[in-house]
Amino acid sequence: MKTYFTQFGLLIGMLLSFQLGWSQEMLLIKGKVSNADTYTAIPYASITVVGGPKNLGTTTNEKGEYSLKVPANYTSIKISYVGFNTEEYPLSKEAEQQIRVMLFPSNSIEEVVVTAPKRVKYSNKNNPAVELIRKVVEHRDQNRLTGQKLAEFDQYEKISLGLSNLDNKFKDKKIFKNYQFLFQEDDSLDNNYVLPAYMEEKFSKVYYRKDPNAKKQYVLAERKAEFDPKFVDNDGLSKYFNRLYDEVEIYDNNISILTNQFLSPIANSAPTFYRFYITDTIKTISPMLVELSFYPRNKADLLFKGKLYVTLDGNYAVQSAQMTINKDANVNFVRDLNIELGFKKNADNKFYLTKSSLGIDFALTEKGKGIKGKRVVLIDKYENGIERPDSIYAVPDVYIAKQEAVEEQEKEESYWATLRPEPLQKSESIIYQNIDSLQRMPSFRTFMDVAALVFSGYKQAGPVEIGPVNTFYSYNPVEGFRLRVGGRTTEQLSKRFFMEGYGAYGFEDKKWKYFLSGTYSLNNKSVYTFPQHYIRVSASYDTKIPGQNLEFIQEDNVLLSFKRGENQSYLYNEVYRVDYKAEFSNNFSVTAGLGTWNQNPAGVLAYRMPQADGTFQRINSLKSTEFNVGLRYAPKEEYYQGKLYRTPLFNKYPIFNLNYTAGIKDLFGGEYNYHTINAGVFKRFYLSQLGYADVNVDGSYTFGDNLPFPVLNIHRANQTYAYQLNSYNLMNFMEFISDHHASWNVQYYMNGFIFNKLPLIKKLKIREVFSFKGVYGGLRDSNNPSLNNTIYAWQTNSKGEQSSFTFNDKPYMEVSAGVSNIFKILRVDVVKRLNYLDNPEAPEWGIRARIKFDF
Repeated sequence: MKTYFTQFGLLIGMLLSFQLGWSQEMLLIKGKVSNADTYTAIPYASITVVGGPKNLGTTTNEKGEYSLKVPANYTSIKISYVGFNTEEYPLSKEAEQQIRVMLFPSNSIEEVVVTAPKRVKYSNKNNPAVELIRKVVEHRDQNRLTGQKLAEFDQYEKISLGLSNLDNKFKDKKIFKNYQFLFQEDDSLDNNYVLPAYMEEKFSKVYYRKDPNAKKQYVLAERKAEFDPKFVDNDGLSKYFNRLYDEVEIYDNNISILTNQFLSPIANSAPTFYRFYITDTIKTISPMLVELSFYPRNKADLLFKGKLYVTLDGNYAVQSAQMTINKDANVNFVRDLNIELGFKKNADNKFYLTKSSLGIDFALTEKGKGIKGKRVVLIDKYENGIERPDSIYAVPDVYIAKQEAVEEQEKEESYWATLRPEPLQKSESIIYQNIDSLQRMPSFRTFMDVAALVFSGYKQAGPVEIGPVNTFYSYNPVEGFRLRVGGRTTEQLSKRFFMEGYGAYGFEDKKWKYFLSGTYSLNNKSVYTFPQHYIRVSASYDTKIPGQNLEFIQEDNVLLSFKRGENQSYLYNEVYRVDYKAEFSNNFSVTAGLGTWNQNPAGVLAYRMPQADGTFQRINSLKSTEFNVGLRYAPKEEYYQGKLYRTPLFNKYPIFNLNYTAGIKDLFGGEYNYHTINAGVFKRFYLSQLGYADVNVDGSYTFGDNLPFPVLNIHRANQTYAYQLNSYNLMNFMEFISDHHASWNVQYYMNGFIFNKLPLIKKLKIREVFSFKGVYGGLRDSNNPSLNNTIYAWQTNSKGEQSSFTFNDKPYMEVSAGVSNIFKILRVDVVKRLNYLDNPEAPEWGIRARIKFDF
């Protein structure tokens, strides 16, 4: 037996030796060797691997070109030729890399200003490449737009997208028989096609002023290949694409692309996260340039790789840049990404941006079909120091300055040909015409109708929409099986007046529920588009769980039918309201409303008034009349407007909310007087390579005495198994009630900063997420059922136990740690409740999941 173990050990050792010695990872090194004085090729120069065997090497061909495969454990190569100084160049860990070599004649007495580092092991210390990038960082502010006092220029930009990597087999499918005019040959690949699907162009005049700071873009002309607004929010789609293909500002510390932030190679902390190499000097132009190559130290981090061309004229400005991301980067659905930047020197001897190009190819698999898009920004007629009147800077940041004559010209291709600094590509030039032709085809409109049903939940039926379909069926313990059908009118019926409604029936309580509203637009725009300005009248009778406030989902969504713990505290709400809303172009909005609200308890929920003999009188209903006004300010907010909700595209600016509600006794039967003020702020904090954090804080105070709990603050709880961002996921419904409170909610997304550095784990591209939520408040004695027997008693559960409380000397708190980006869409959290564990059915631990799509 010992012999067998010995032989087995030897066999394993031999296999490991074979794998390490013969199957290890190889690097492919390519390049060209040239004379540093004449820039002519050097044929038959010798390239060897430092520390490698004698047979591991090659020579250049007649054109000075070479190609060499090197085991990944070697770190540098040596280049030599008779009559020239021998040079050593470091190797990166990239599978494929280009090293262009410049050899200086050995009899030359010319001083070498910049040379490649000769250190075998990479280090920032005494590294001329790192010293150079620090010079670029030091001169960064003087070389960017914000370093100028006054500047103005013409700006042309375009975004184009289309399906990519389509082969003949796909193109010739029977389903595309009538759509062959859409397919265009892909110039970058043989026997492949693209299907152009979207195009947007914009021509602007931009004015910049440093003090007081302002940058204003006057849009002089624009056009888009628009789809039928019944199916697509074209403005929202434009904003979303512009956010994905954001402007690339190389001099910023962080560059926003794909809703993520990538650390710039010219950031203050760049030497900590990047490896830099000087790979060439270019003396044929003035000023002389240095080719500076850079690579991420960790391939999975949100970093770039590429080349910067830096001037050696004392300005250390970027003359051009070429960047991409590593295929191992923790980014979803991106098959390829390329950035090209070009700068030009003006009369003030400063370099300004002339061209920015960002191309991204999205796909689920490396070789599958995808979506290829590109944004190009071209700048011309750049001028410095021109004084403009203050009125120029008194407009919104993006100001539509078109006139009626221009709006007519925008439709003509000949007009745009005079605006474009460079012509459109062939695949781009036909998009406008193709989209128009496509939307006239009945088969395509049928496809869009089905797609709208799948993604938005509404089915088109002439001037009305039927839906949302995910609410047609649901279940709860009070209503039992619940069926619902509803719909709303569209602009086809009227551009001023819109109606919406539904009917529902519960098979357990045998009651009908309904909602009906009529909305009148005051600005002759759809009430579902920005800026909203309308008056709405509504009436409803339906069930509701007190303390369940959902966002971006209906309360009777079938997926929320499954809940933990006891779930029998419900209300039948009868509500009649008049509401007004006005949004302004600066993203400030005002809402106001007046309504009556009749709350009838259902399930185990009961309104119990204490009696002198120790018994309780049951109250069948509570009626309140409320007037409310709300203010909201969301600077530079952008979003996609869906059929039901606006999906926000968060930025770095905070969002402020202020709301006031007054309960009015004796008006329309209202039973109580009270006043509630609520204020809150939300902000996303970008932390560069450490991810980002969403922070939400709010507070409220209710003025009034002897108030029953239904008109107070019932804190947001969650008893489903879905992780809800703005609810307390281990708090029970109606568990905590207050008339004053302060709360916080921190969601911290690390974007894989830790997981990216763990072997094997980093290949999964999962990401860390943490949260910390808390709320603290209380009830004044006059509103506390424990101290006042003239108001409704505390709520009890089906066992007769008290199930509603207020806070004592500590806040309610819960924390979670989770893994997101599982299968690129799933987030799973382990949630722990930190206190109030003695309350009935209070869970200490829970696992919650959430679908989260992100790049």
